[in-house]
Formats: sequence, C-alpha cells, structure tokens
Amino acid sequence: MSSIAFIGLGIMGSPMAVHLAEAGHTVTGFNRSPERVKPLVDAGGRAADSIAEAVSDAEIVAVMVPDSPDVQQVLAGEGGVFDNAPAGALIIDFSSIRPDVTADLAEQAKAKGLRLIDAPVSGGEAGAVNAALSIMVGGSPEDFAAARPVLDVVGKTIVHVGPNGSGQTVKAANQLIVAGNIQLLAEAVVFLEAYGVDTDAAVRVLGGGLAGSAVLDQKAQKMLDREFEPGFRIDLHHKDLGIVTSAAREAGVVAPLGAVVAQLMASARANGDGGLDHSALLQGVERLSGRTR
Repeated sequence: MSSIAFIGLGIMGSPMAVHLAEAGHTVTGFNRSPERVKPLVDAGGRAADSIAEAVSDAEIVAVMVPDSPDVQQVLAGEGGVFDNAPAGALIIDFSSIRPDVTADLAEQAKAKGLRLIDAPVSGGEAGAVNAALSIMVGGSPEDFAAARPVLDVVGKTIVHVGPNGSGQTVKAANQLIVAGNIQLLAEAVVFLEAYGVDTDAAVRVLGGGLAGSAVLDQKAQKMLDREFEPGFRIDLHHKDLGIVTSAAREAGVVAPLGAVVAQLMASARANGDGGLDHSALLQGVERLSGRTR
C-alpha cells in the first residue's frame, strides 16, 4: 500500500481517488473546490488545504485536472508538486494534455529528483466509477512498473505505449475516434427519427452488427432520452480536439474528418452546450437540420 496524494477530484478524479482509498492506500486529496473532497473523506481518505500539504509525505502523486496550463500550475507553479513532493516521488498524470507539455514536465521532474509518467484515461465517468478505465501510459518501463499497483485499482486495460508524451499522443488519437463516432451516431439518430423508425429497436439491431461500438452502447440512450448530464463535457472534448488538430499539423498529417468534427464540437460549445455531455453533439445535428425541439 502506498501513500498517495490525489490532486483534482472532479467527475473522473473523485471516483478514482475513492477506489484507491477503498483498496487500502493512504490517500490525501486536494481540490480547488473543497466540497469535492467529501466522497474521498467518506471512503477513509483525508482532505488537504493545499497542494503542498497533500504531497508533503506522498510516495505517489496522482493528478487529474482539465488542461495543460492546469497541470503546469499544479506541478511547476508556486506551492506546487515539484517544490514540495519528497525526492523520488512518482507523479502519475491522469490528465489529457499536450504531448510536448508532458515531455517538458517530465524533464523538469527529473531535474527535481522526481519521476513522472503520463497516464491519460478513456472510459468517461462510467469507467471511473466502475474502475474500468483504459489507461495509456508514457514513461520509462521502470516507472510504469512502479505505478502498476495504482493503475490496476482504477483501470481495466492498462498499456505502456512508449516514452513520456506517448500516452498523451495515444489519448489524442482516442479522442479523435470517439468524437467521430459520437457525431456519426448523432446523425444516425436524427436520421432515424426523421423517418419515424422505432429508435430503441434500431439501436438494438445496430449494436449487434458492424455498427456496434462502445460509443453506441454508452451514448445512444442518452441521445434518445435527450439526457445530457455530463460524463465527459463538450468543453473538454473541444480542448482535446484542439490538441489533435495542432499535433497533426505539426506532424504533417492530414485529418480532414477530424477537422470537421473539431468544428462541430466548437459550434456546440459556441451554442452554449459546453457544459453538457459530448453526446449533446446531437443538438448540433438538430440545429443544422432545423429540427430543434
């Protein structure tokens, strides 16, 4: 069992921290909104009033915050992890950020006598709650092995994909595929409804064929019910597609469908849907089709 500091207890971070506490690890949590620490405390963890307090005795520091600037602030900012974690501590960054930022932060961590792996996750809120996340890990093989007991508690499919930054690159590819699937599912639902098809039956039969996917299984009913309570917000997926399009341009890779989906995600955000689940791309299809309810 390890002493773990968990920074960022939002939709994803909170259940992950709870699982670690319930597994017997000593978990200290910090979140900018203090009320988000309560589930961890109820599970046997404790709350810290600052990052410095949370990490002061930590063997492992887990980070789950929204974007590259947030990770940079948590790790390298004043009062952050780099200045307060014990020498040799292992930082597991579960956030989804730019690969180049991760690689730079790993170098900074090394200079401070710390270790860092990037371990972005896929599976959304359901995956976090059910400890069934897919985790793509970038870092040294030794650091991956050291992190494995923690990763095994919160994830189901855990793969070391290369050196620092590789996890973030794979996550960007994941977000490209997921966004495309969600957009096409949304278009299919609006198409089916326009013809008065029994959509529940249609989704069942589509799920049994080549059109079946985890996206269809998890998002189709939300679309049919127009229930867009966020499991993964459009705001965050918009950020991730920005990472994809920027990285693709730098590599000289053409991603035409990805660029279109990025624009549709941006449109959803501009129309006030940023706080909704990404399945709310359906509303964008309805707007474009003149079929808003």
